[in-house]
Amino acid sequence: MPDSWQNGPFLGNGFLGVQIYRGAQGNVLKFMLSHSYVQDQRDQWEGAVGLSRLPIGYLTLTLAGPVTDVDWRLDLWNAEVTGTVTTTQGGVTFSALVHNSRSLLLVSLAPSIGEETAEWTFHPLPSYTTRTIRRPPDYVGNPDPTIGIADSVHYAEQPLLAGGGYTTAWAEKRSGTQRMLVATVAYSFPRATSTDEAVRSVRQAMTANPDALVRTHRNWWNRYYTRSLVSVPDKHVQRFYWSQLYKMASATRADAPVLAIWGPWFPEKGNSWTAVWWNTNVQAAYQLINGSNHLELDSVTTTFRRYEHNLELSVEPEYRDGETYALSHPGDRMLRPGGTRTVGIPGQQFTDQTGNLIWALHNVWLSYRHHLDQQVLRDVLFPILRKAVNFYAHFLTDGSDGRLHLPTTRSPEYADAADCTYDLSLIRWGCTTLIDSAQQLRIAEPRLDQWRDILDRLVPYHQNADGVMVGNGVPLAESHRHYSHLLWLYPLQEKRWDRPDDREIMRRTFDRWRSMQNRWHGYSYAAASSMASVMDSPEEALDFLTFFLDGNIVDSTQLTPNTMYREGSNFAIESPLAAAQSVLDMLVQSSGGVVKVFPAVSGRWPDASVAGLRTQGAFLVDASRSDGRTDWVRIHSEAGQPLLLQHGIDGDIDVRDERDRPVPWRAQGRATISLQLPVGASAVITRRGSTPDLAPRDVAPLGDAPVFGLPQPPVSR
Repeated sequence: MPDSWQNGPFLGNGFLGVQIYRGAQGNVLKFMLSHSYVQDQRDQWEGAVGLSRLPIGYLTLTLAGPVTDVDWRLDLWNAEVTGTVTTTQGGVTFSALVHNSRSLLLVSLAPSIGEETAEWTFHPLPSYTTRTIRRPPDYVGNPDPTIGIADSVHYAEQPLLAGGGYTTAWAEKRSGTQRMLVATVAYSFPRATSTDEAVRSVRQAMTANPDALVRTHRNWWNRYYTRSLVSVPDKHVQRFYWSQLYKMASATRADAPVLAIWGPWFPEKGNSWTAVWWNTNVQAAYQLINGSNHLELDSVTTTFRRYEHNLELSVEPEYRDGETYALSHPGDRMLRPGGTRTVGIPGQQFTDQTGNLIWALHNVWLSYRHHLDQQVLRDVLFPILRKAVNFYAHFLTDGSDGRLHLPTTRSPEYADAADCTYDLSLIRWGCTTLIDSAQQLRIAEPRLDQWRDILDRLVPYHQNADGVMVGNGVPLAESHRHYSHLLWLYPLQEKRWDRPDDREIMRRTFDRWRSMQNRWHGYSYAAASSMASVMDSPEEALDFLTFFLDGNIVDSTQLTPNTMYREGSNFAIESPLAAAQSVLDMLVQSSGGVVKVFPAVSGRWPDASVAGLRTQGAFLVDASRSDGRTDWVRIHSEAGQPLLLQHGIDGDIDVRDERDRPVPWRAQGRATISLQLPVGASAVITRRGSTPDLAPRDVAPLGDAPVFGLPQPPVSR
């Protein structure tokens, strides 16, 4: 039976999170409850302490006899856990879900004879931060909860010292031998309204039609999955990819909090990662939502839109001029760093957090580029990026070489360096994006000349025989999990494999990094796979991906059996989600104005099928590959943008619309064409004279593949 967050099934809707595994006694099942809103509000301390996420507690189902066997299935399509529990006294059939829109845990039970006494109990956990790093000596936890009953609904009301609080409410309804548990968690601050809200939610659910509740829940999830399709012959990879789509929609929504390092789930024992991490974790986790066509999960853009005003708090007071932003971490879902924590001052009180904000805004830019929503560009990306770049502008200095140089900062998780490559790459991307955005928005921007000057005179990346260095005088001398000195290669893609002059420095720098993997973590392998894909190295890309997916342990990090991820015994969410993006990078890429179809598919994958994958320029791509060759590509334009398409079909082609009429196009190189599709139009590219079936398909498997869940035998490839 699953025994922890590492192998138990998990449920969620971006707010309420539930994990299911065995309890401390042999006759107990545990339903761990968490909520992405539940945090402390004592901002006199840094975010991971004073604004820390807080543990809530768990429901237990106590059975008459010890458990002898379980048969559980996490049904991704319907976002439900179903199965049986067998005990020495009988058994229980159950199903459990977290309702998509109502943040309710619904558990239906059908006990057999001998297990009629199965009983639910709630166990609150102490309301204090589990972070021990820099926890001040005067820190005290919140008071004990109050346990009560209101209108037949049980509740545990947890007050906060700062005001407000959170309440867990639950009740059970019985009909013959059938039973249904309804539970929820409500949070309020500064007013103490959580108990009324939680009890009301449970009471309303108890009087609702349970079949209607389940139906609306399933309808949302079924629609969610049909927005795109990925099918590859390695079914271990395919199952992993779909599990990450499930996980991402369970963990976040556009109207939900941005992902903390555990998503909405809270590991029972906790650790020091009690907040939102902006130096890789958020950025790596969210790339997946763009290509998979799931704008409804973009809580990064929403977070910046709602809480932009808090970004100035991460800037040292003497630079808070109304025109300067930064983003310190760990912080809370509202972009508050807490206490006096800031990103510091380059050259003086420097940290590894100076680039957090611009890197996070790259995620906003990716969302914009995949949908071309001008409101995102005008109201979120441009105004915030303008102030983020201005942070660096305060510190760039003229050198004797006529170049602009950056004083010492810290390359995240590696070393201190002047002219830090990590920061320089973000400055370059930021200035380039601001200039392009001002032109797109037709803004007479007074800082245009400054941004152009920075691009013209910013010092080049320092190099040695091994490629781009970490910074001035700082080579990559040991294994580096963070890849911060490689952002220019991926995900910023400042240098491109399509430009022959860029290839040597890309390959040389990457090879140096990959030559020392003993300190790599899960997201290192995901990034390496994506980097190999954009460098036209599909076999290498697949090797990096499958090494991680196969559960290999490096530096005490590992993909867990249920596709979560551990670093030591600590829970983190970003690495598996980043690895799902690595799958997409093999199948469809878009950057620099080019859409590439099947650009990095391994020769070990003779077949592949995709549908509804979204690209920059607001295009949707369907395509099919068989026997190692691309058969057809269909591309749909939502915005009427010019398209340069690397379709990958050998030989002569036909390009026709959905009504079989010719579409004008021009050849632009091997298996590459340019075309201009009107808004709402589609084009189908096929081999000359062929009429393939354009329906999406689940391609044939290469062989047997284990399912995720409890530990499985090693994968054989």
